[in-house]
Amino acid sequence: MTAFPRLGISRLVVVFVASVTVIAGAALAGDRPARADVVSPGPDLPPFLTFEDALGIWRRHGLDVRLADAAIKTSEGAVLIAGAVANPVASASIINLFTYQWTHASDFDCNSTGAVCTPWGYTFNLSDSAGIADALSGKRALRLKAARNALAAVKMARVDAGRTVGFQVKAAYVQVAQAQLAYGFAKDVALSEAKTLKKFQDRFRAGAISEGDLERIEVAKLEADQAETSAMATLRQARAALAFLVGVRGDVPEFEVDTKVLDYAEPARIRDVTPLMLVRSAFDSRPDLLSSAYARAAADAQREVVRLQKIPPITLGINYQWGGAGGWSVNNAPVGPQIMLSISAPIPAFYQRQGEERQAEALRETATVQQAKTTTQIASDVANAYAAYGASKWLIERMEGWRRPNGGLLESAKGVFDITAAQYDKGAASLTEYLDALRTYIATKNEYFGDLTTYWTSVFQVEAAVGRDLL
Repeated sequence: MTAFPRLGISRLVVVFVASVTVIAGAALAGDRPARADVVSPGPDLPPFLTFEDALGIWRRHGLDVRLADAAIKTSEGAVLIAGAVANPVASASIINLFTYQWTHASDFDCNSTGAVCTPWGYTFNLSDSAGIADALSGKRALRLKAARNALAAVKMARVDAGRTVGFQVKAAYVQVAQAQLAYGFAKDVALSEAKTLKKFQDRFRAGAISEGDLERIEVAKLEADQAETSAMATLRQARAALAFLVGVRGDVPEFEVDTKVLDYAEPARIRDVTPLMLVRSAFDSRPDLLSSAYARAAADAQREVVRLQKIPPITLGINYQWGGAGGWSVNNAPVGPQIMLSISAPIPAFYQRQGEERQAEALRETATVQQAKTTTQIASDVANAYAAYGASKWLIERMEGWRRPNGGLLESAKGVFDITAAQYDKGAASLTEYLDALRTYIATKNEYFGDLTTYWTSVFQVEAAVGRDLL
């Protein structure tokens, strides 16, 4: 006899569960959706991405836009459901009267009277499923009104998604432009510092400078290399953020953007406006405010729907019946064809839709408060955006020297560095003064790039706050 290994109960259970899991997994494997087929492939970005191209690609491939479009389809389906007329209900039945007495091969005797009748009965019923009462009472019209207002609110929310996400795309684009300029500048500084280090190494070998001065120059060169590496990482991160917003769902390519988008210019539509004018314009054009108004109208209609639903739905019906009747157990005469009209309705003896009415009131109150909150939010958005725009505008003009005859901060920092570098070559300035002037110029230049980005971001923020393009 073959000896089998002795397995413990716990091991048998584990083996059984594992086997069932493998079998079930194999059976369900064919029902799993392919991960790569859930959404269509993302767009391919060109090597040089313009500002208009980025916005166009986002409008066609942005996932937020597609989500908003799906929400619109859902609301369109709700409109169809709300306006649907109830289908009539038909039913038929066959009855056999088994108490009839058998007399001949094909005849039945009705109560031994000699009359011949069939033991089979037939009925047909048709009901309107309360469709007529639903239309006459106005319930269907109110449901349609509520659903159509809800659809309009969702469509406005779709437009508002374009407003908010569009602002993010614009801001991300100028972030890439800033990172691209900063990286180019960092590369130039690193190259310049490499040349400076070589020149100082030649001076050191000639005995013109000390070893300490050479070490300080080497530190400055390493700092420039660090800044270049950091600028490259920042550029890649900015590219990834922009690629995500426009719908890229694969590897982020090494694309370039148009840095001229950061050139300072004052939009004509903002030049002579006041915050009050912007607020009034926002009240007329902000899609989220229009969406909240439609949502409130939908809530009002829904409340009226609930009030009408307190009226019991009346169902009308018609019944046709034909067939034999009677038998030994019942002393009845044969019954001919019959037509009956019926009316039925539930009796609201215990529940009168108090819960639905309370929910409708809460929905209307929520929509009302949300509309008021949106109004307040618009005023706050405009105030914050206009304040940011004014401050960033002054920073740029101070940097570029728009209000100074002798140039701005950036030009002054560059001039101080050039003069100090020339003086150091002639021995009229110390190495410390040279390095301080270099660091100040590098910091001022990077600050200038940041100020340009902040300025255009504030312009886009004003656009988003008002709800319309200003360029």
